[in-house]
Amino acid sequence: MTTLTVATHGHCFDGLCSAVAFTHLQRTLRGDLAFEYFGAGYGPGQNGVEPSKLRGDENAILDFRFSQSDKLTWYFDHHLSAFPTPEDRAMYDAHVAAHEGKARRMFHDDKYGSCTKYIADVGKSVFGVSFDGLAELVRWADIIDSASFPSAEMAVARKEPALQLMTVIEHHGDDVMLGRMVKRLLEEPLDVVARSDEVQKAYAPLQSGHAEYVENVRSHASTRGDAVIVDLSERVLDVASKFVTYALFPESLYSVVLSRSQTKCKISIGYNPWAPRPRTHNIASICERYGGGGHAVVGAISLGAGDLARAKQITNDVAEELSRP
Repeated sequence: MTTLTVATHGHCFDGLCSAVAFTHLQRTLRGDLAFEYFGAGYGPGQNGVEPSKLRGDENAILDFRFSQSDKLTWYFDHHLSAFPTPEDRAMYDAHVAAHEGKARRMFHDDKYGSCTKYIADVGKSVFGVSFDGLAELVRWADIIDSASFPSAEMAVARKEPALQLMTVIEHHGDDVMLGRMVKRLLEEPLDVVARSDEVQKAYAPLQSGHAEYVENVRSHASTRGDAVIVDLSERVLDVASKFVTYALFPESLYSVVLSRSQTKCKISIGYNPWAPRPRTHNIASICERYGGGGHAVVGAISLGAGDLARAKQITNDVAEELSRP
């Protein structure tokens, strides 16, 4: 039996759903496969997946930066900053040039809002695989990762079960949970999994702490031109929730949020999807200057836990840049 190791964006709903969609694609194309999964993270100085972790007979990277390795078999991503170096891009381009149709194994398109939908669309158009049974999962992954909510309030309130599952994955989605959730989401509808005792018990304490987090953002936020800047680094936070600044400051164009965990300082930067004016800055390009990356509308920068002073300076510099048209 062939072992397929899948590296996907860890602690991320789109990363989880990408693994589900990719597994469905592979199982439909080939039956005799064993899967193992692990989450890849954007830490200080990390530009890709460690090659030694690609230990399967075949190996896939999903929703994450490209990594040069002869062991890499499959690749799907939608980030603008997918290729850390020109050599990475050249290796990807060489594969695409040498493989057509069903022989192709590497795919990148930064116009997609989610990697999950990209995998589903490629699966249908290139390989002829139906994803009808995963339609709700694909739809929610795309809504969440592209921030296509009707309002910021909906994203913050998290009343929908899919958003509650998203929250649990962001906080507790280690490799063990990742593998377990991929299996469940292949066998059960998204809504059933999201409403299950396992997910709801994990969500309950997160929900109770969410109101406190919103107030924490409110008390530490300040506006600077078109940007809202929030410094939450005075205490350790495992996850900095998205969209809160846009609900609190609906007229803002951008948010710059500094948070600190046990292992790193993180600067989360985003364009308000409900902003009253168009975006004029490429956030991925800004993040890349500091070793980070992402999309044109959202990105992040990670530094070491001991680099708080530098993180504060970068936060200030980015907010100043985004404050002006």
